[in-house]
Amino acid sequence: MSHSFSATETGALAQSNPIRRRVLVTGGAGNIGSYFAEHSHSKYDLRLMVQEIDDDARAVEKYGEVVACDLADLEKLKQICEGIDTVLHLAGNPSPSQTWSSVIENNITGTYHTYVAAKSAGCRRVIFASSIHAVSGYPKDVQVKTSEPVNPGDLYGVSKCFGEALGRYMAEQEGLSVIALRIGAFQPRSSAEKMDVGMMDAWVSQRDLNQLIEKCIDAENVKFAIFHGLSDNRFKRLDISDARELVGYAPQDDFTQVNPLVKDLNLSEKVSAHSIQDSNDSGKHEQSSGIREEVG
Repeated sequence: MSHSFSATETGALAQSNPIRRRVLVTGGAGNIGSYFAEHSHSKYDLRLMVQEIDDDARAVEKYGEVVACDLADLEKLKQICEGIDTVLHLAGNPSPSQTWSSVIENNITGTYHTYVAAKSAGCRRVIFASSIHAVSGYPKDVQVKTSEPVNPGDLYGVSKCFGEALGRYMAEQEGLSVIALRIGAFQPRSSAEKMDVGMMDAWVSQRDLNQLIEKCIDAENVKFAIFHGLSDNRFKRLDISDARELVGYAPQDDFTQVNPLVKDLNLSEKVSAHSIQDSNDSGKHEQSSGIREEVG
């Protein structure tokens, strides 16, 4: 775990300073950006960046200042970053099947410009929206930890690996704090109720991801970190221990408690952890610790 994060100083990384910060959101009218704007505008002063002023952009105007800018325009992006504490970089092409030309333009050059603009403008931190696709090349039965090598399953995942690597460079060599969030299947609770069970290990609810984003904005002493953005699903494709321990992430949702295909199975209670903490259906422990006689 020590290889996946670094601190600006010794001490607890989970120290939080929930002051009112100025936050720039690229992709401010997208699925994640618009939810964040709606639910966090009372906590932060928001500047919501969109590619063009359309109906989606006008829908978020009540939550903050809306500005139009293309990620290809580095000089304008520098201006938009002026006075900003944290850049939440969500913009890009999210399609796993995108071609290399799209990857280069939207997800690689656009990400590079975002980091450079944030550094040039004196921003404190960039929160980079990485993806589970950065490690989707691992076998299905592997729970991936943040300290393990990237293993992208497609070109989209390759672009996210680039963003993570560039983020670490910017943090360690250029002094810009960066947190990369490997986001899972971001869907509202209503969608999770209808999802195929194939997403049961990758789902992240809207409120859980939003909580994690806020934790990453407020956290002090983080130079660089990679966190996994999943809900508290009984089965998790990605290990979320780092986010729990370092910034106090406390997800509230679990796919197995939401999806009707698995909800009635009560997997969170019935699947054994194979320890003395396990209980039978009546709530009584089926085994006791062999150390009890010695410790009293």
